Amino acid sequence: MAGWALGLAAASYVEAWDHWIAFALLAGLGARMVFASFAASSEDAQEKPNRHGFWLLALTGFATSIDAMVVGVGLAFLNEDILLIAAAIGLTTFVMVTVGVMVGRVLGTMVGKRAEMLGGLMLIGIGSAILVEHLSKI
Repeated sequence: MAGWALGLAAASYVEAWDHWIAFALLAGLGARMVFASFAASSEDAQEKPNRHGFWLLALTGFATSIDAMVVGVGLAFLNEDILLIAAAIGLTTFVMVTVGVMVGRVLGTMVGKRAEMLGGLMLIGIGSAILVEHLSKI
């Protein structure tokens, strides 16, 4: 809903740069995670991984959702029930995030810093895919 409302107001400003913003944020966060995975000593690898702070998680959420704002603009022009669409997206996101957090706790304990490296590489990959997708449309 926020993306839909913000998208209506800011689409013309963000649309030209959204792919670059998403790429920079995701690649930066991913690189930070990869470097952090190498910085650990061998005794740290046996410990439970550190939890990420609120601002890091919020920034990750913003970076992975920036395209949703542009999609929200598109939804505004479809004349569909935005509340039903938002509820379906919200419920799906809630279920997937909950499952991801639960699975992440188990896998994070088992694989430690390798999971952080893999997560960082995945963020870099997602950012790169967003950039390539948008640049290939030009």
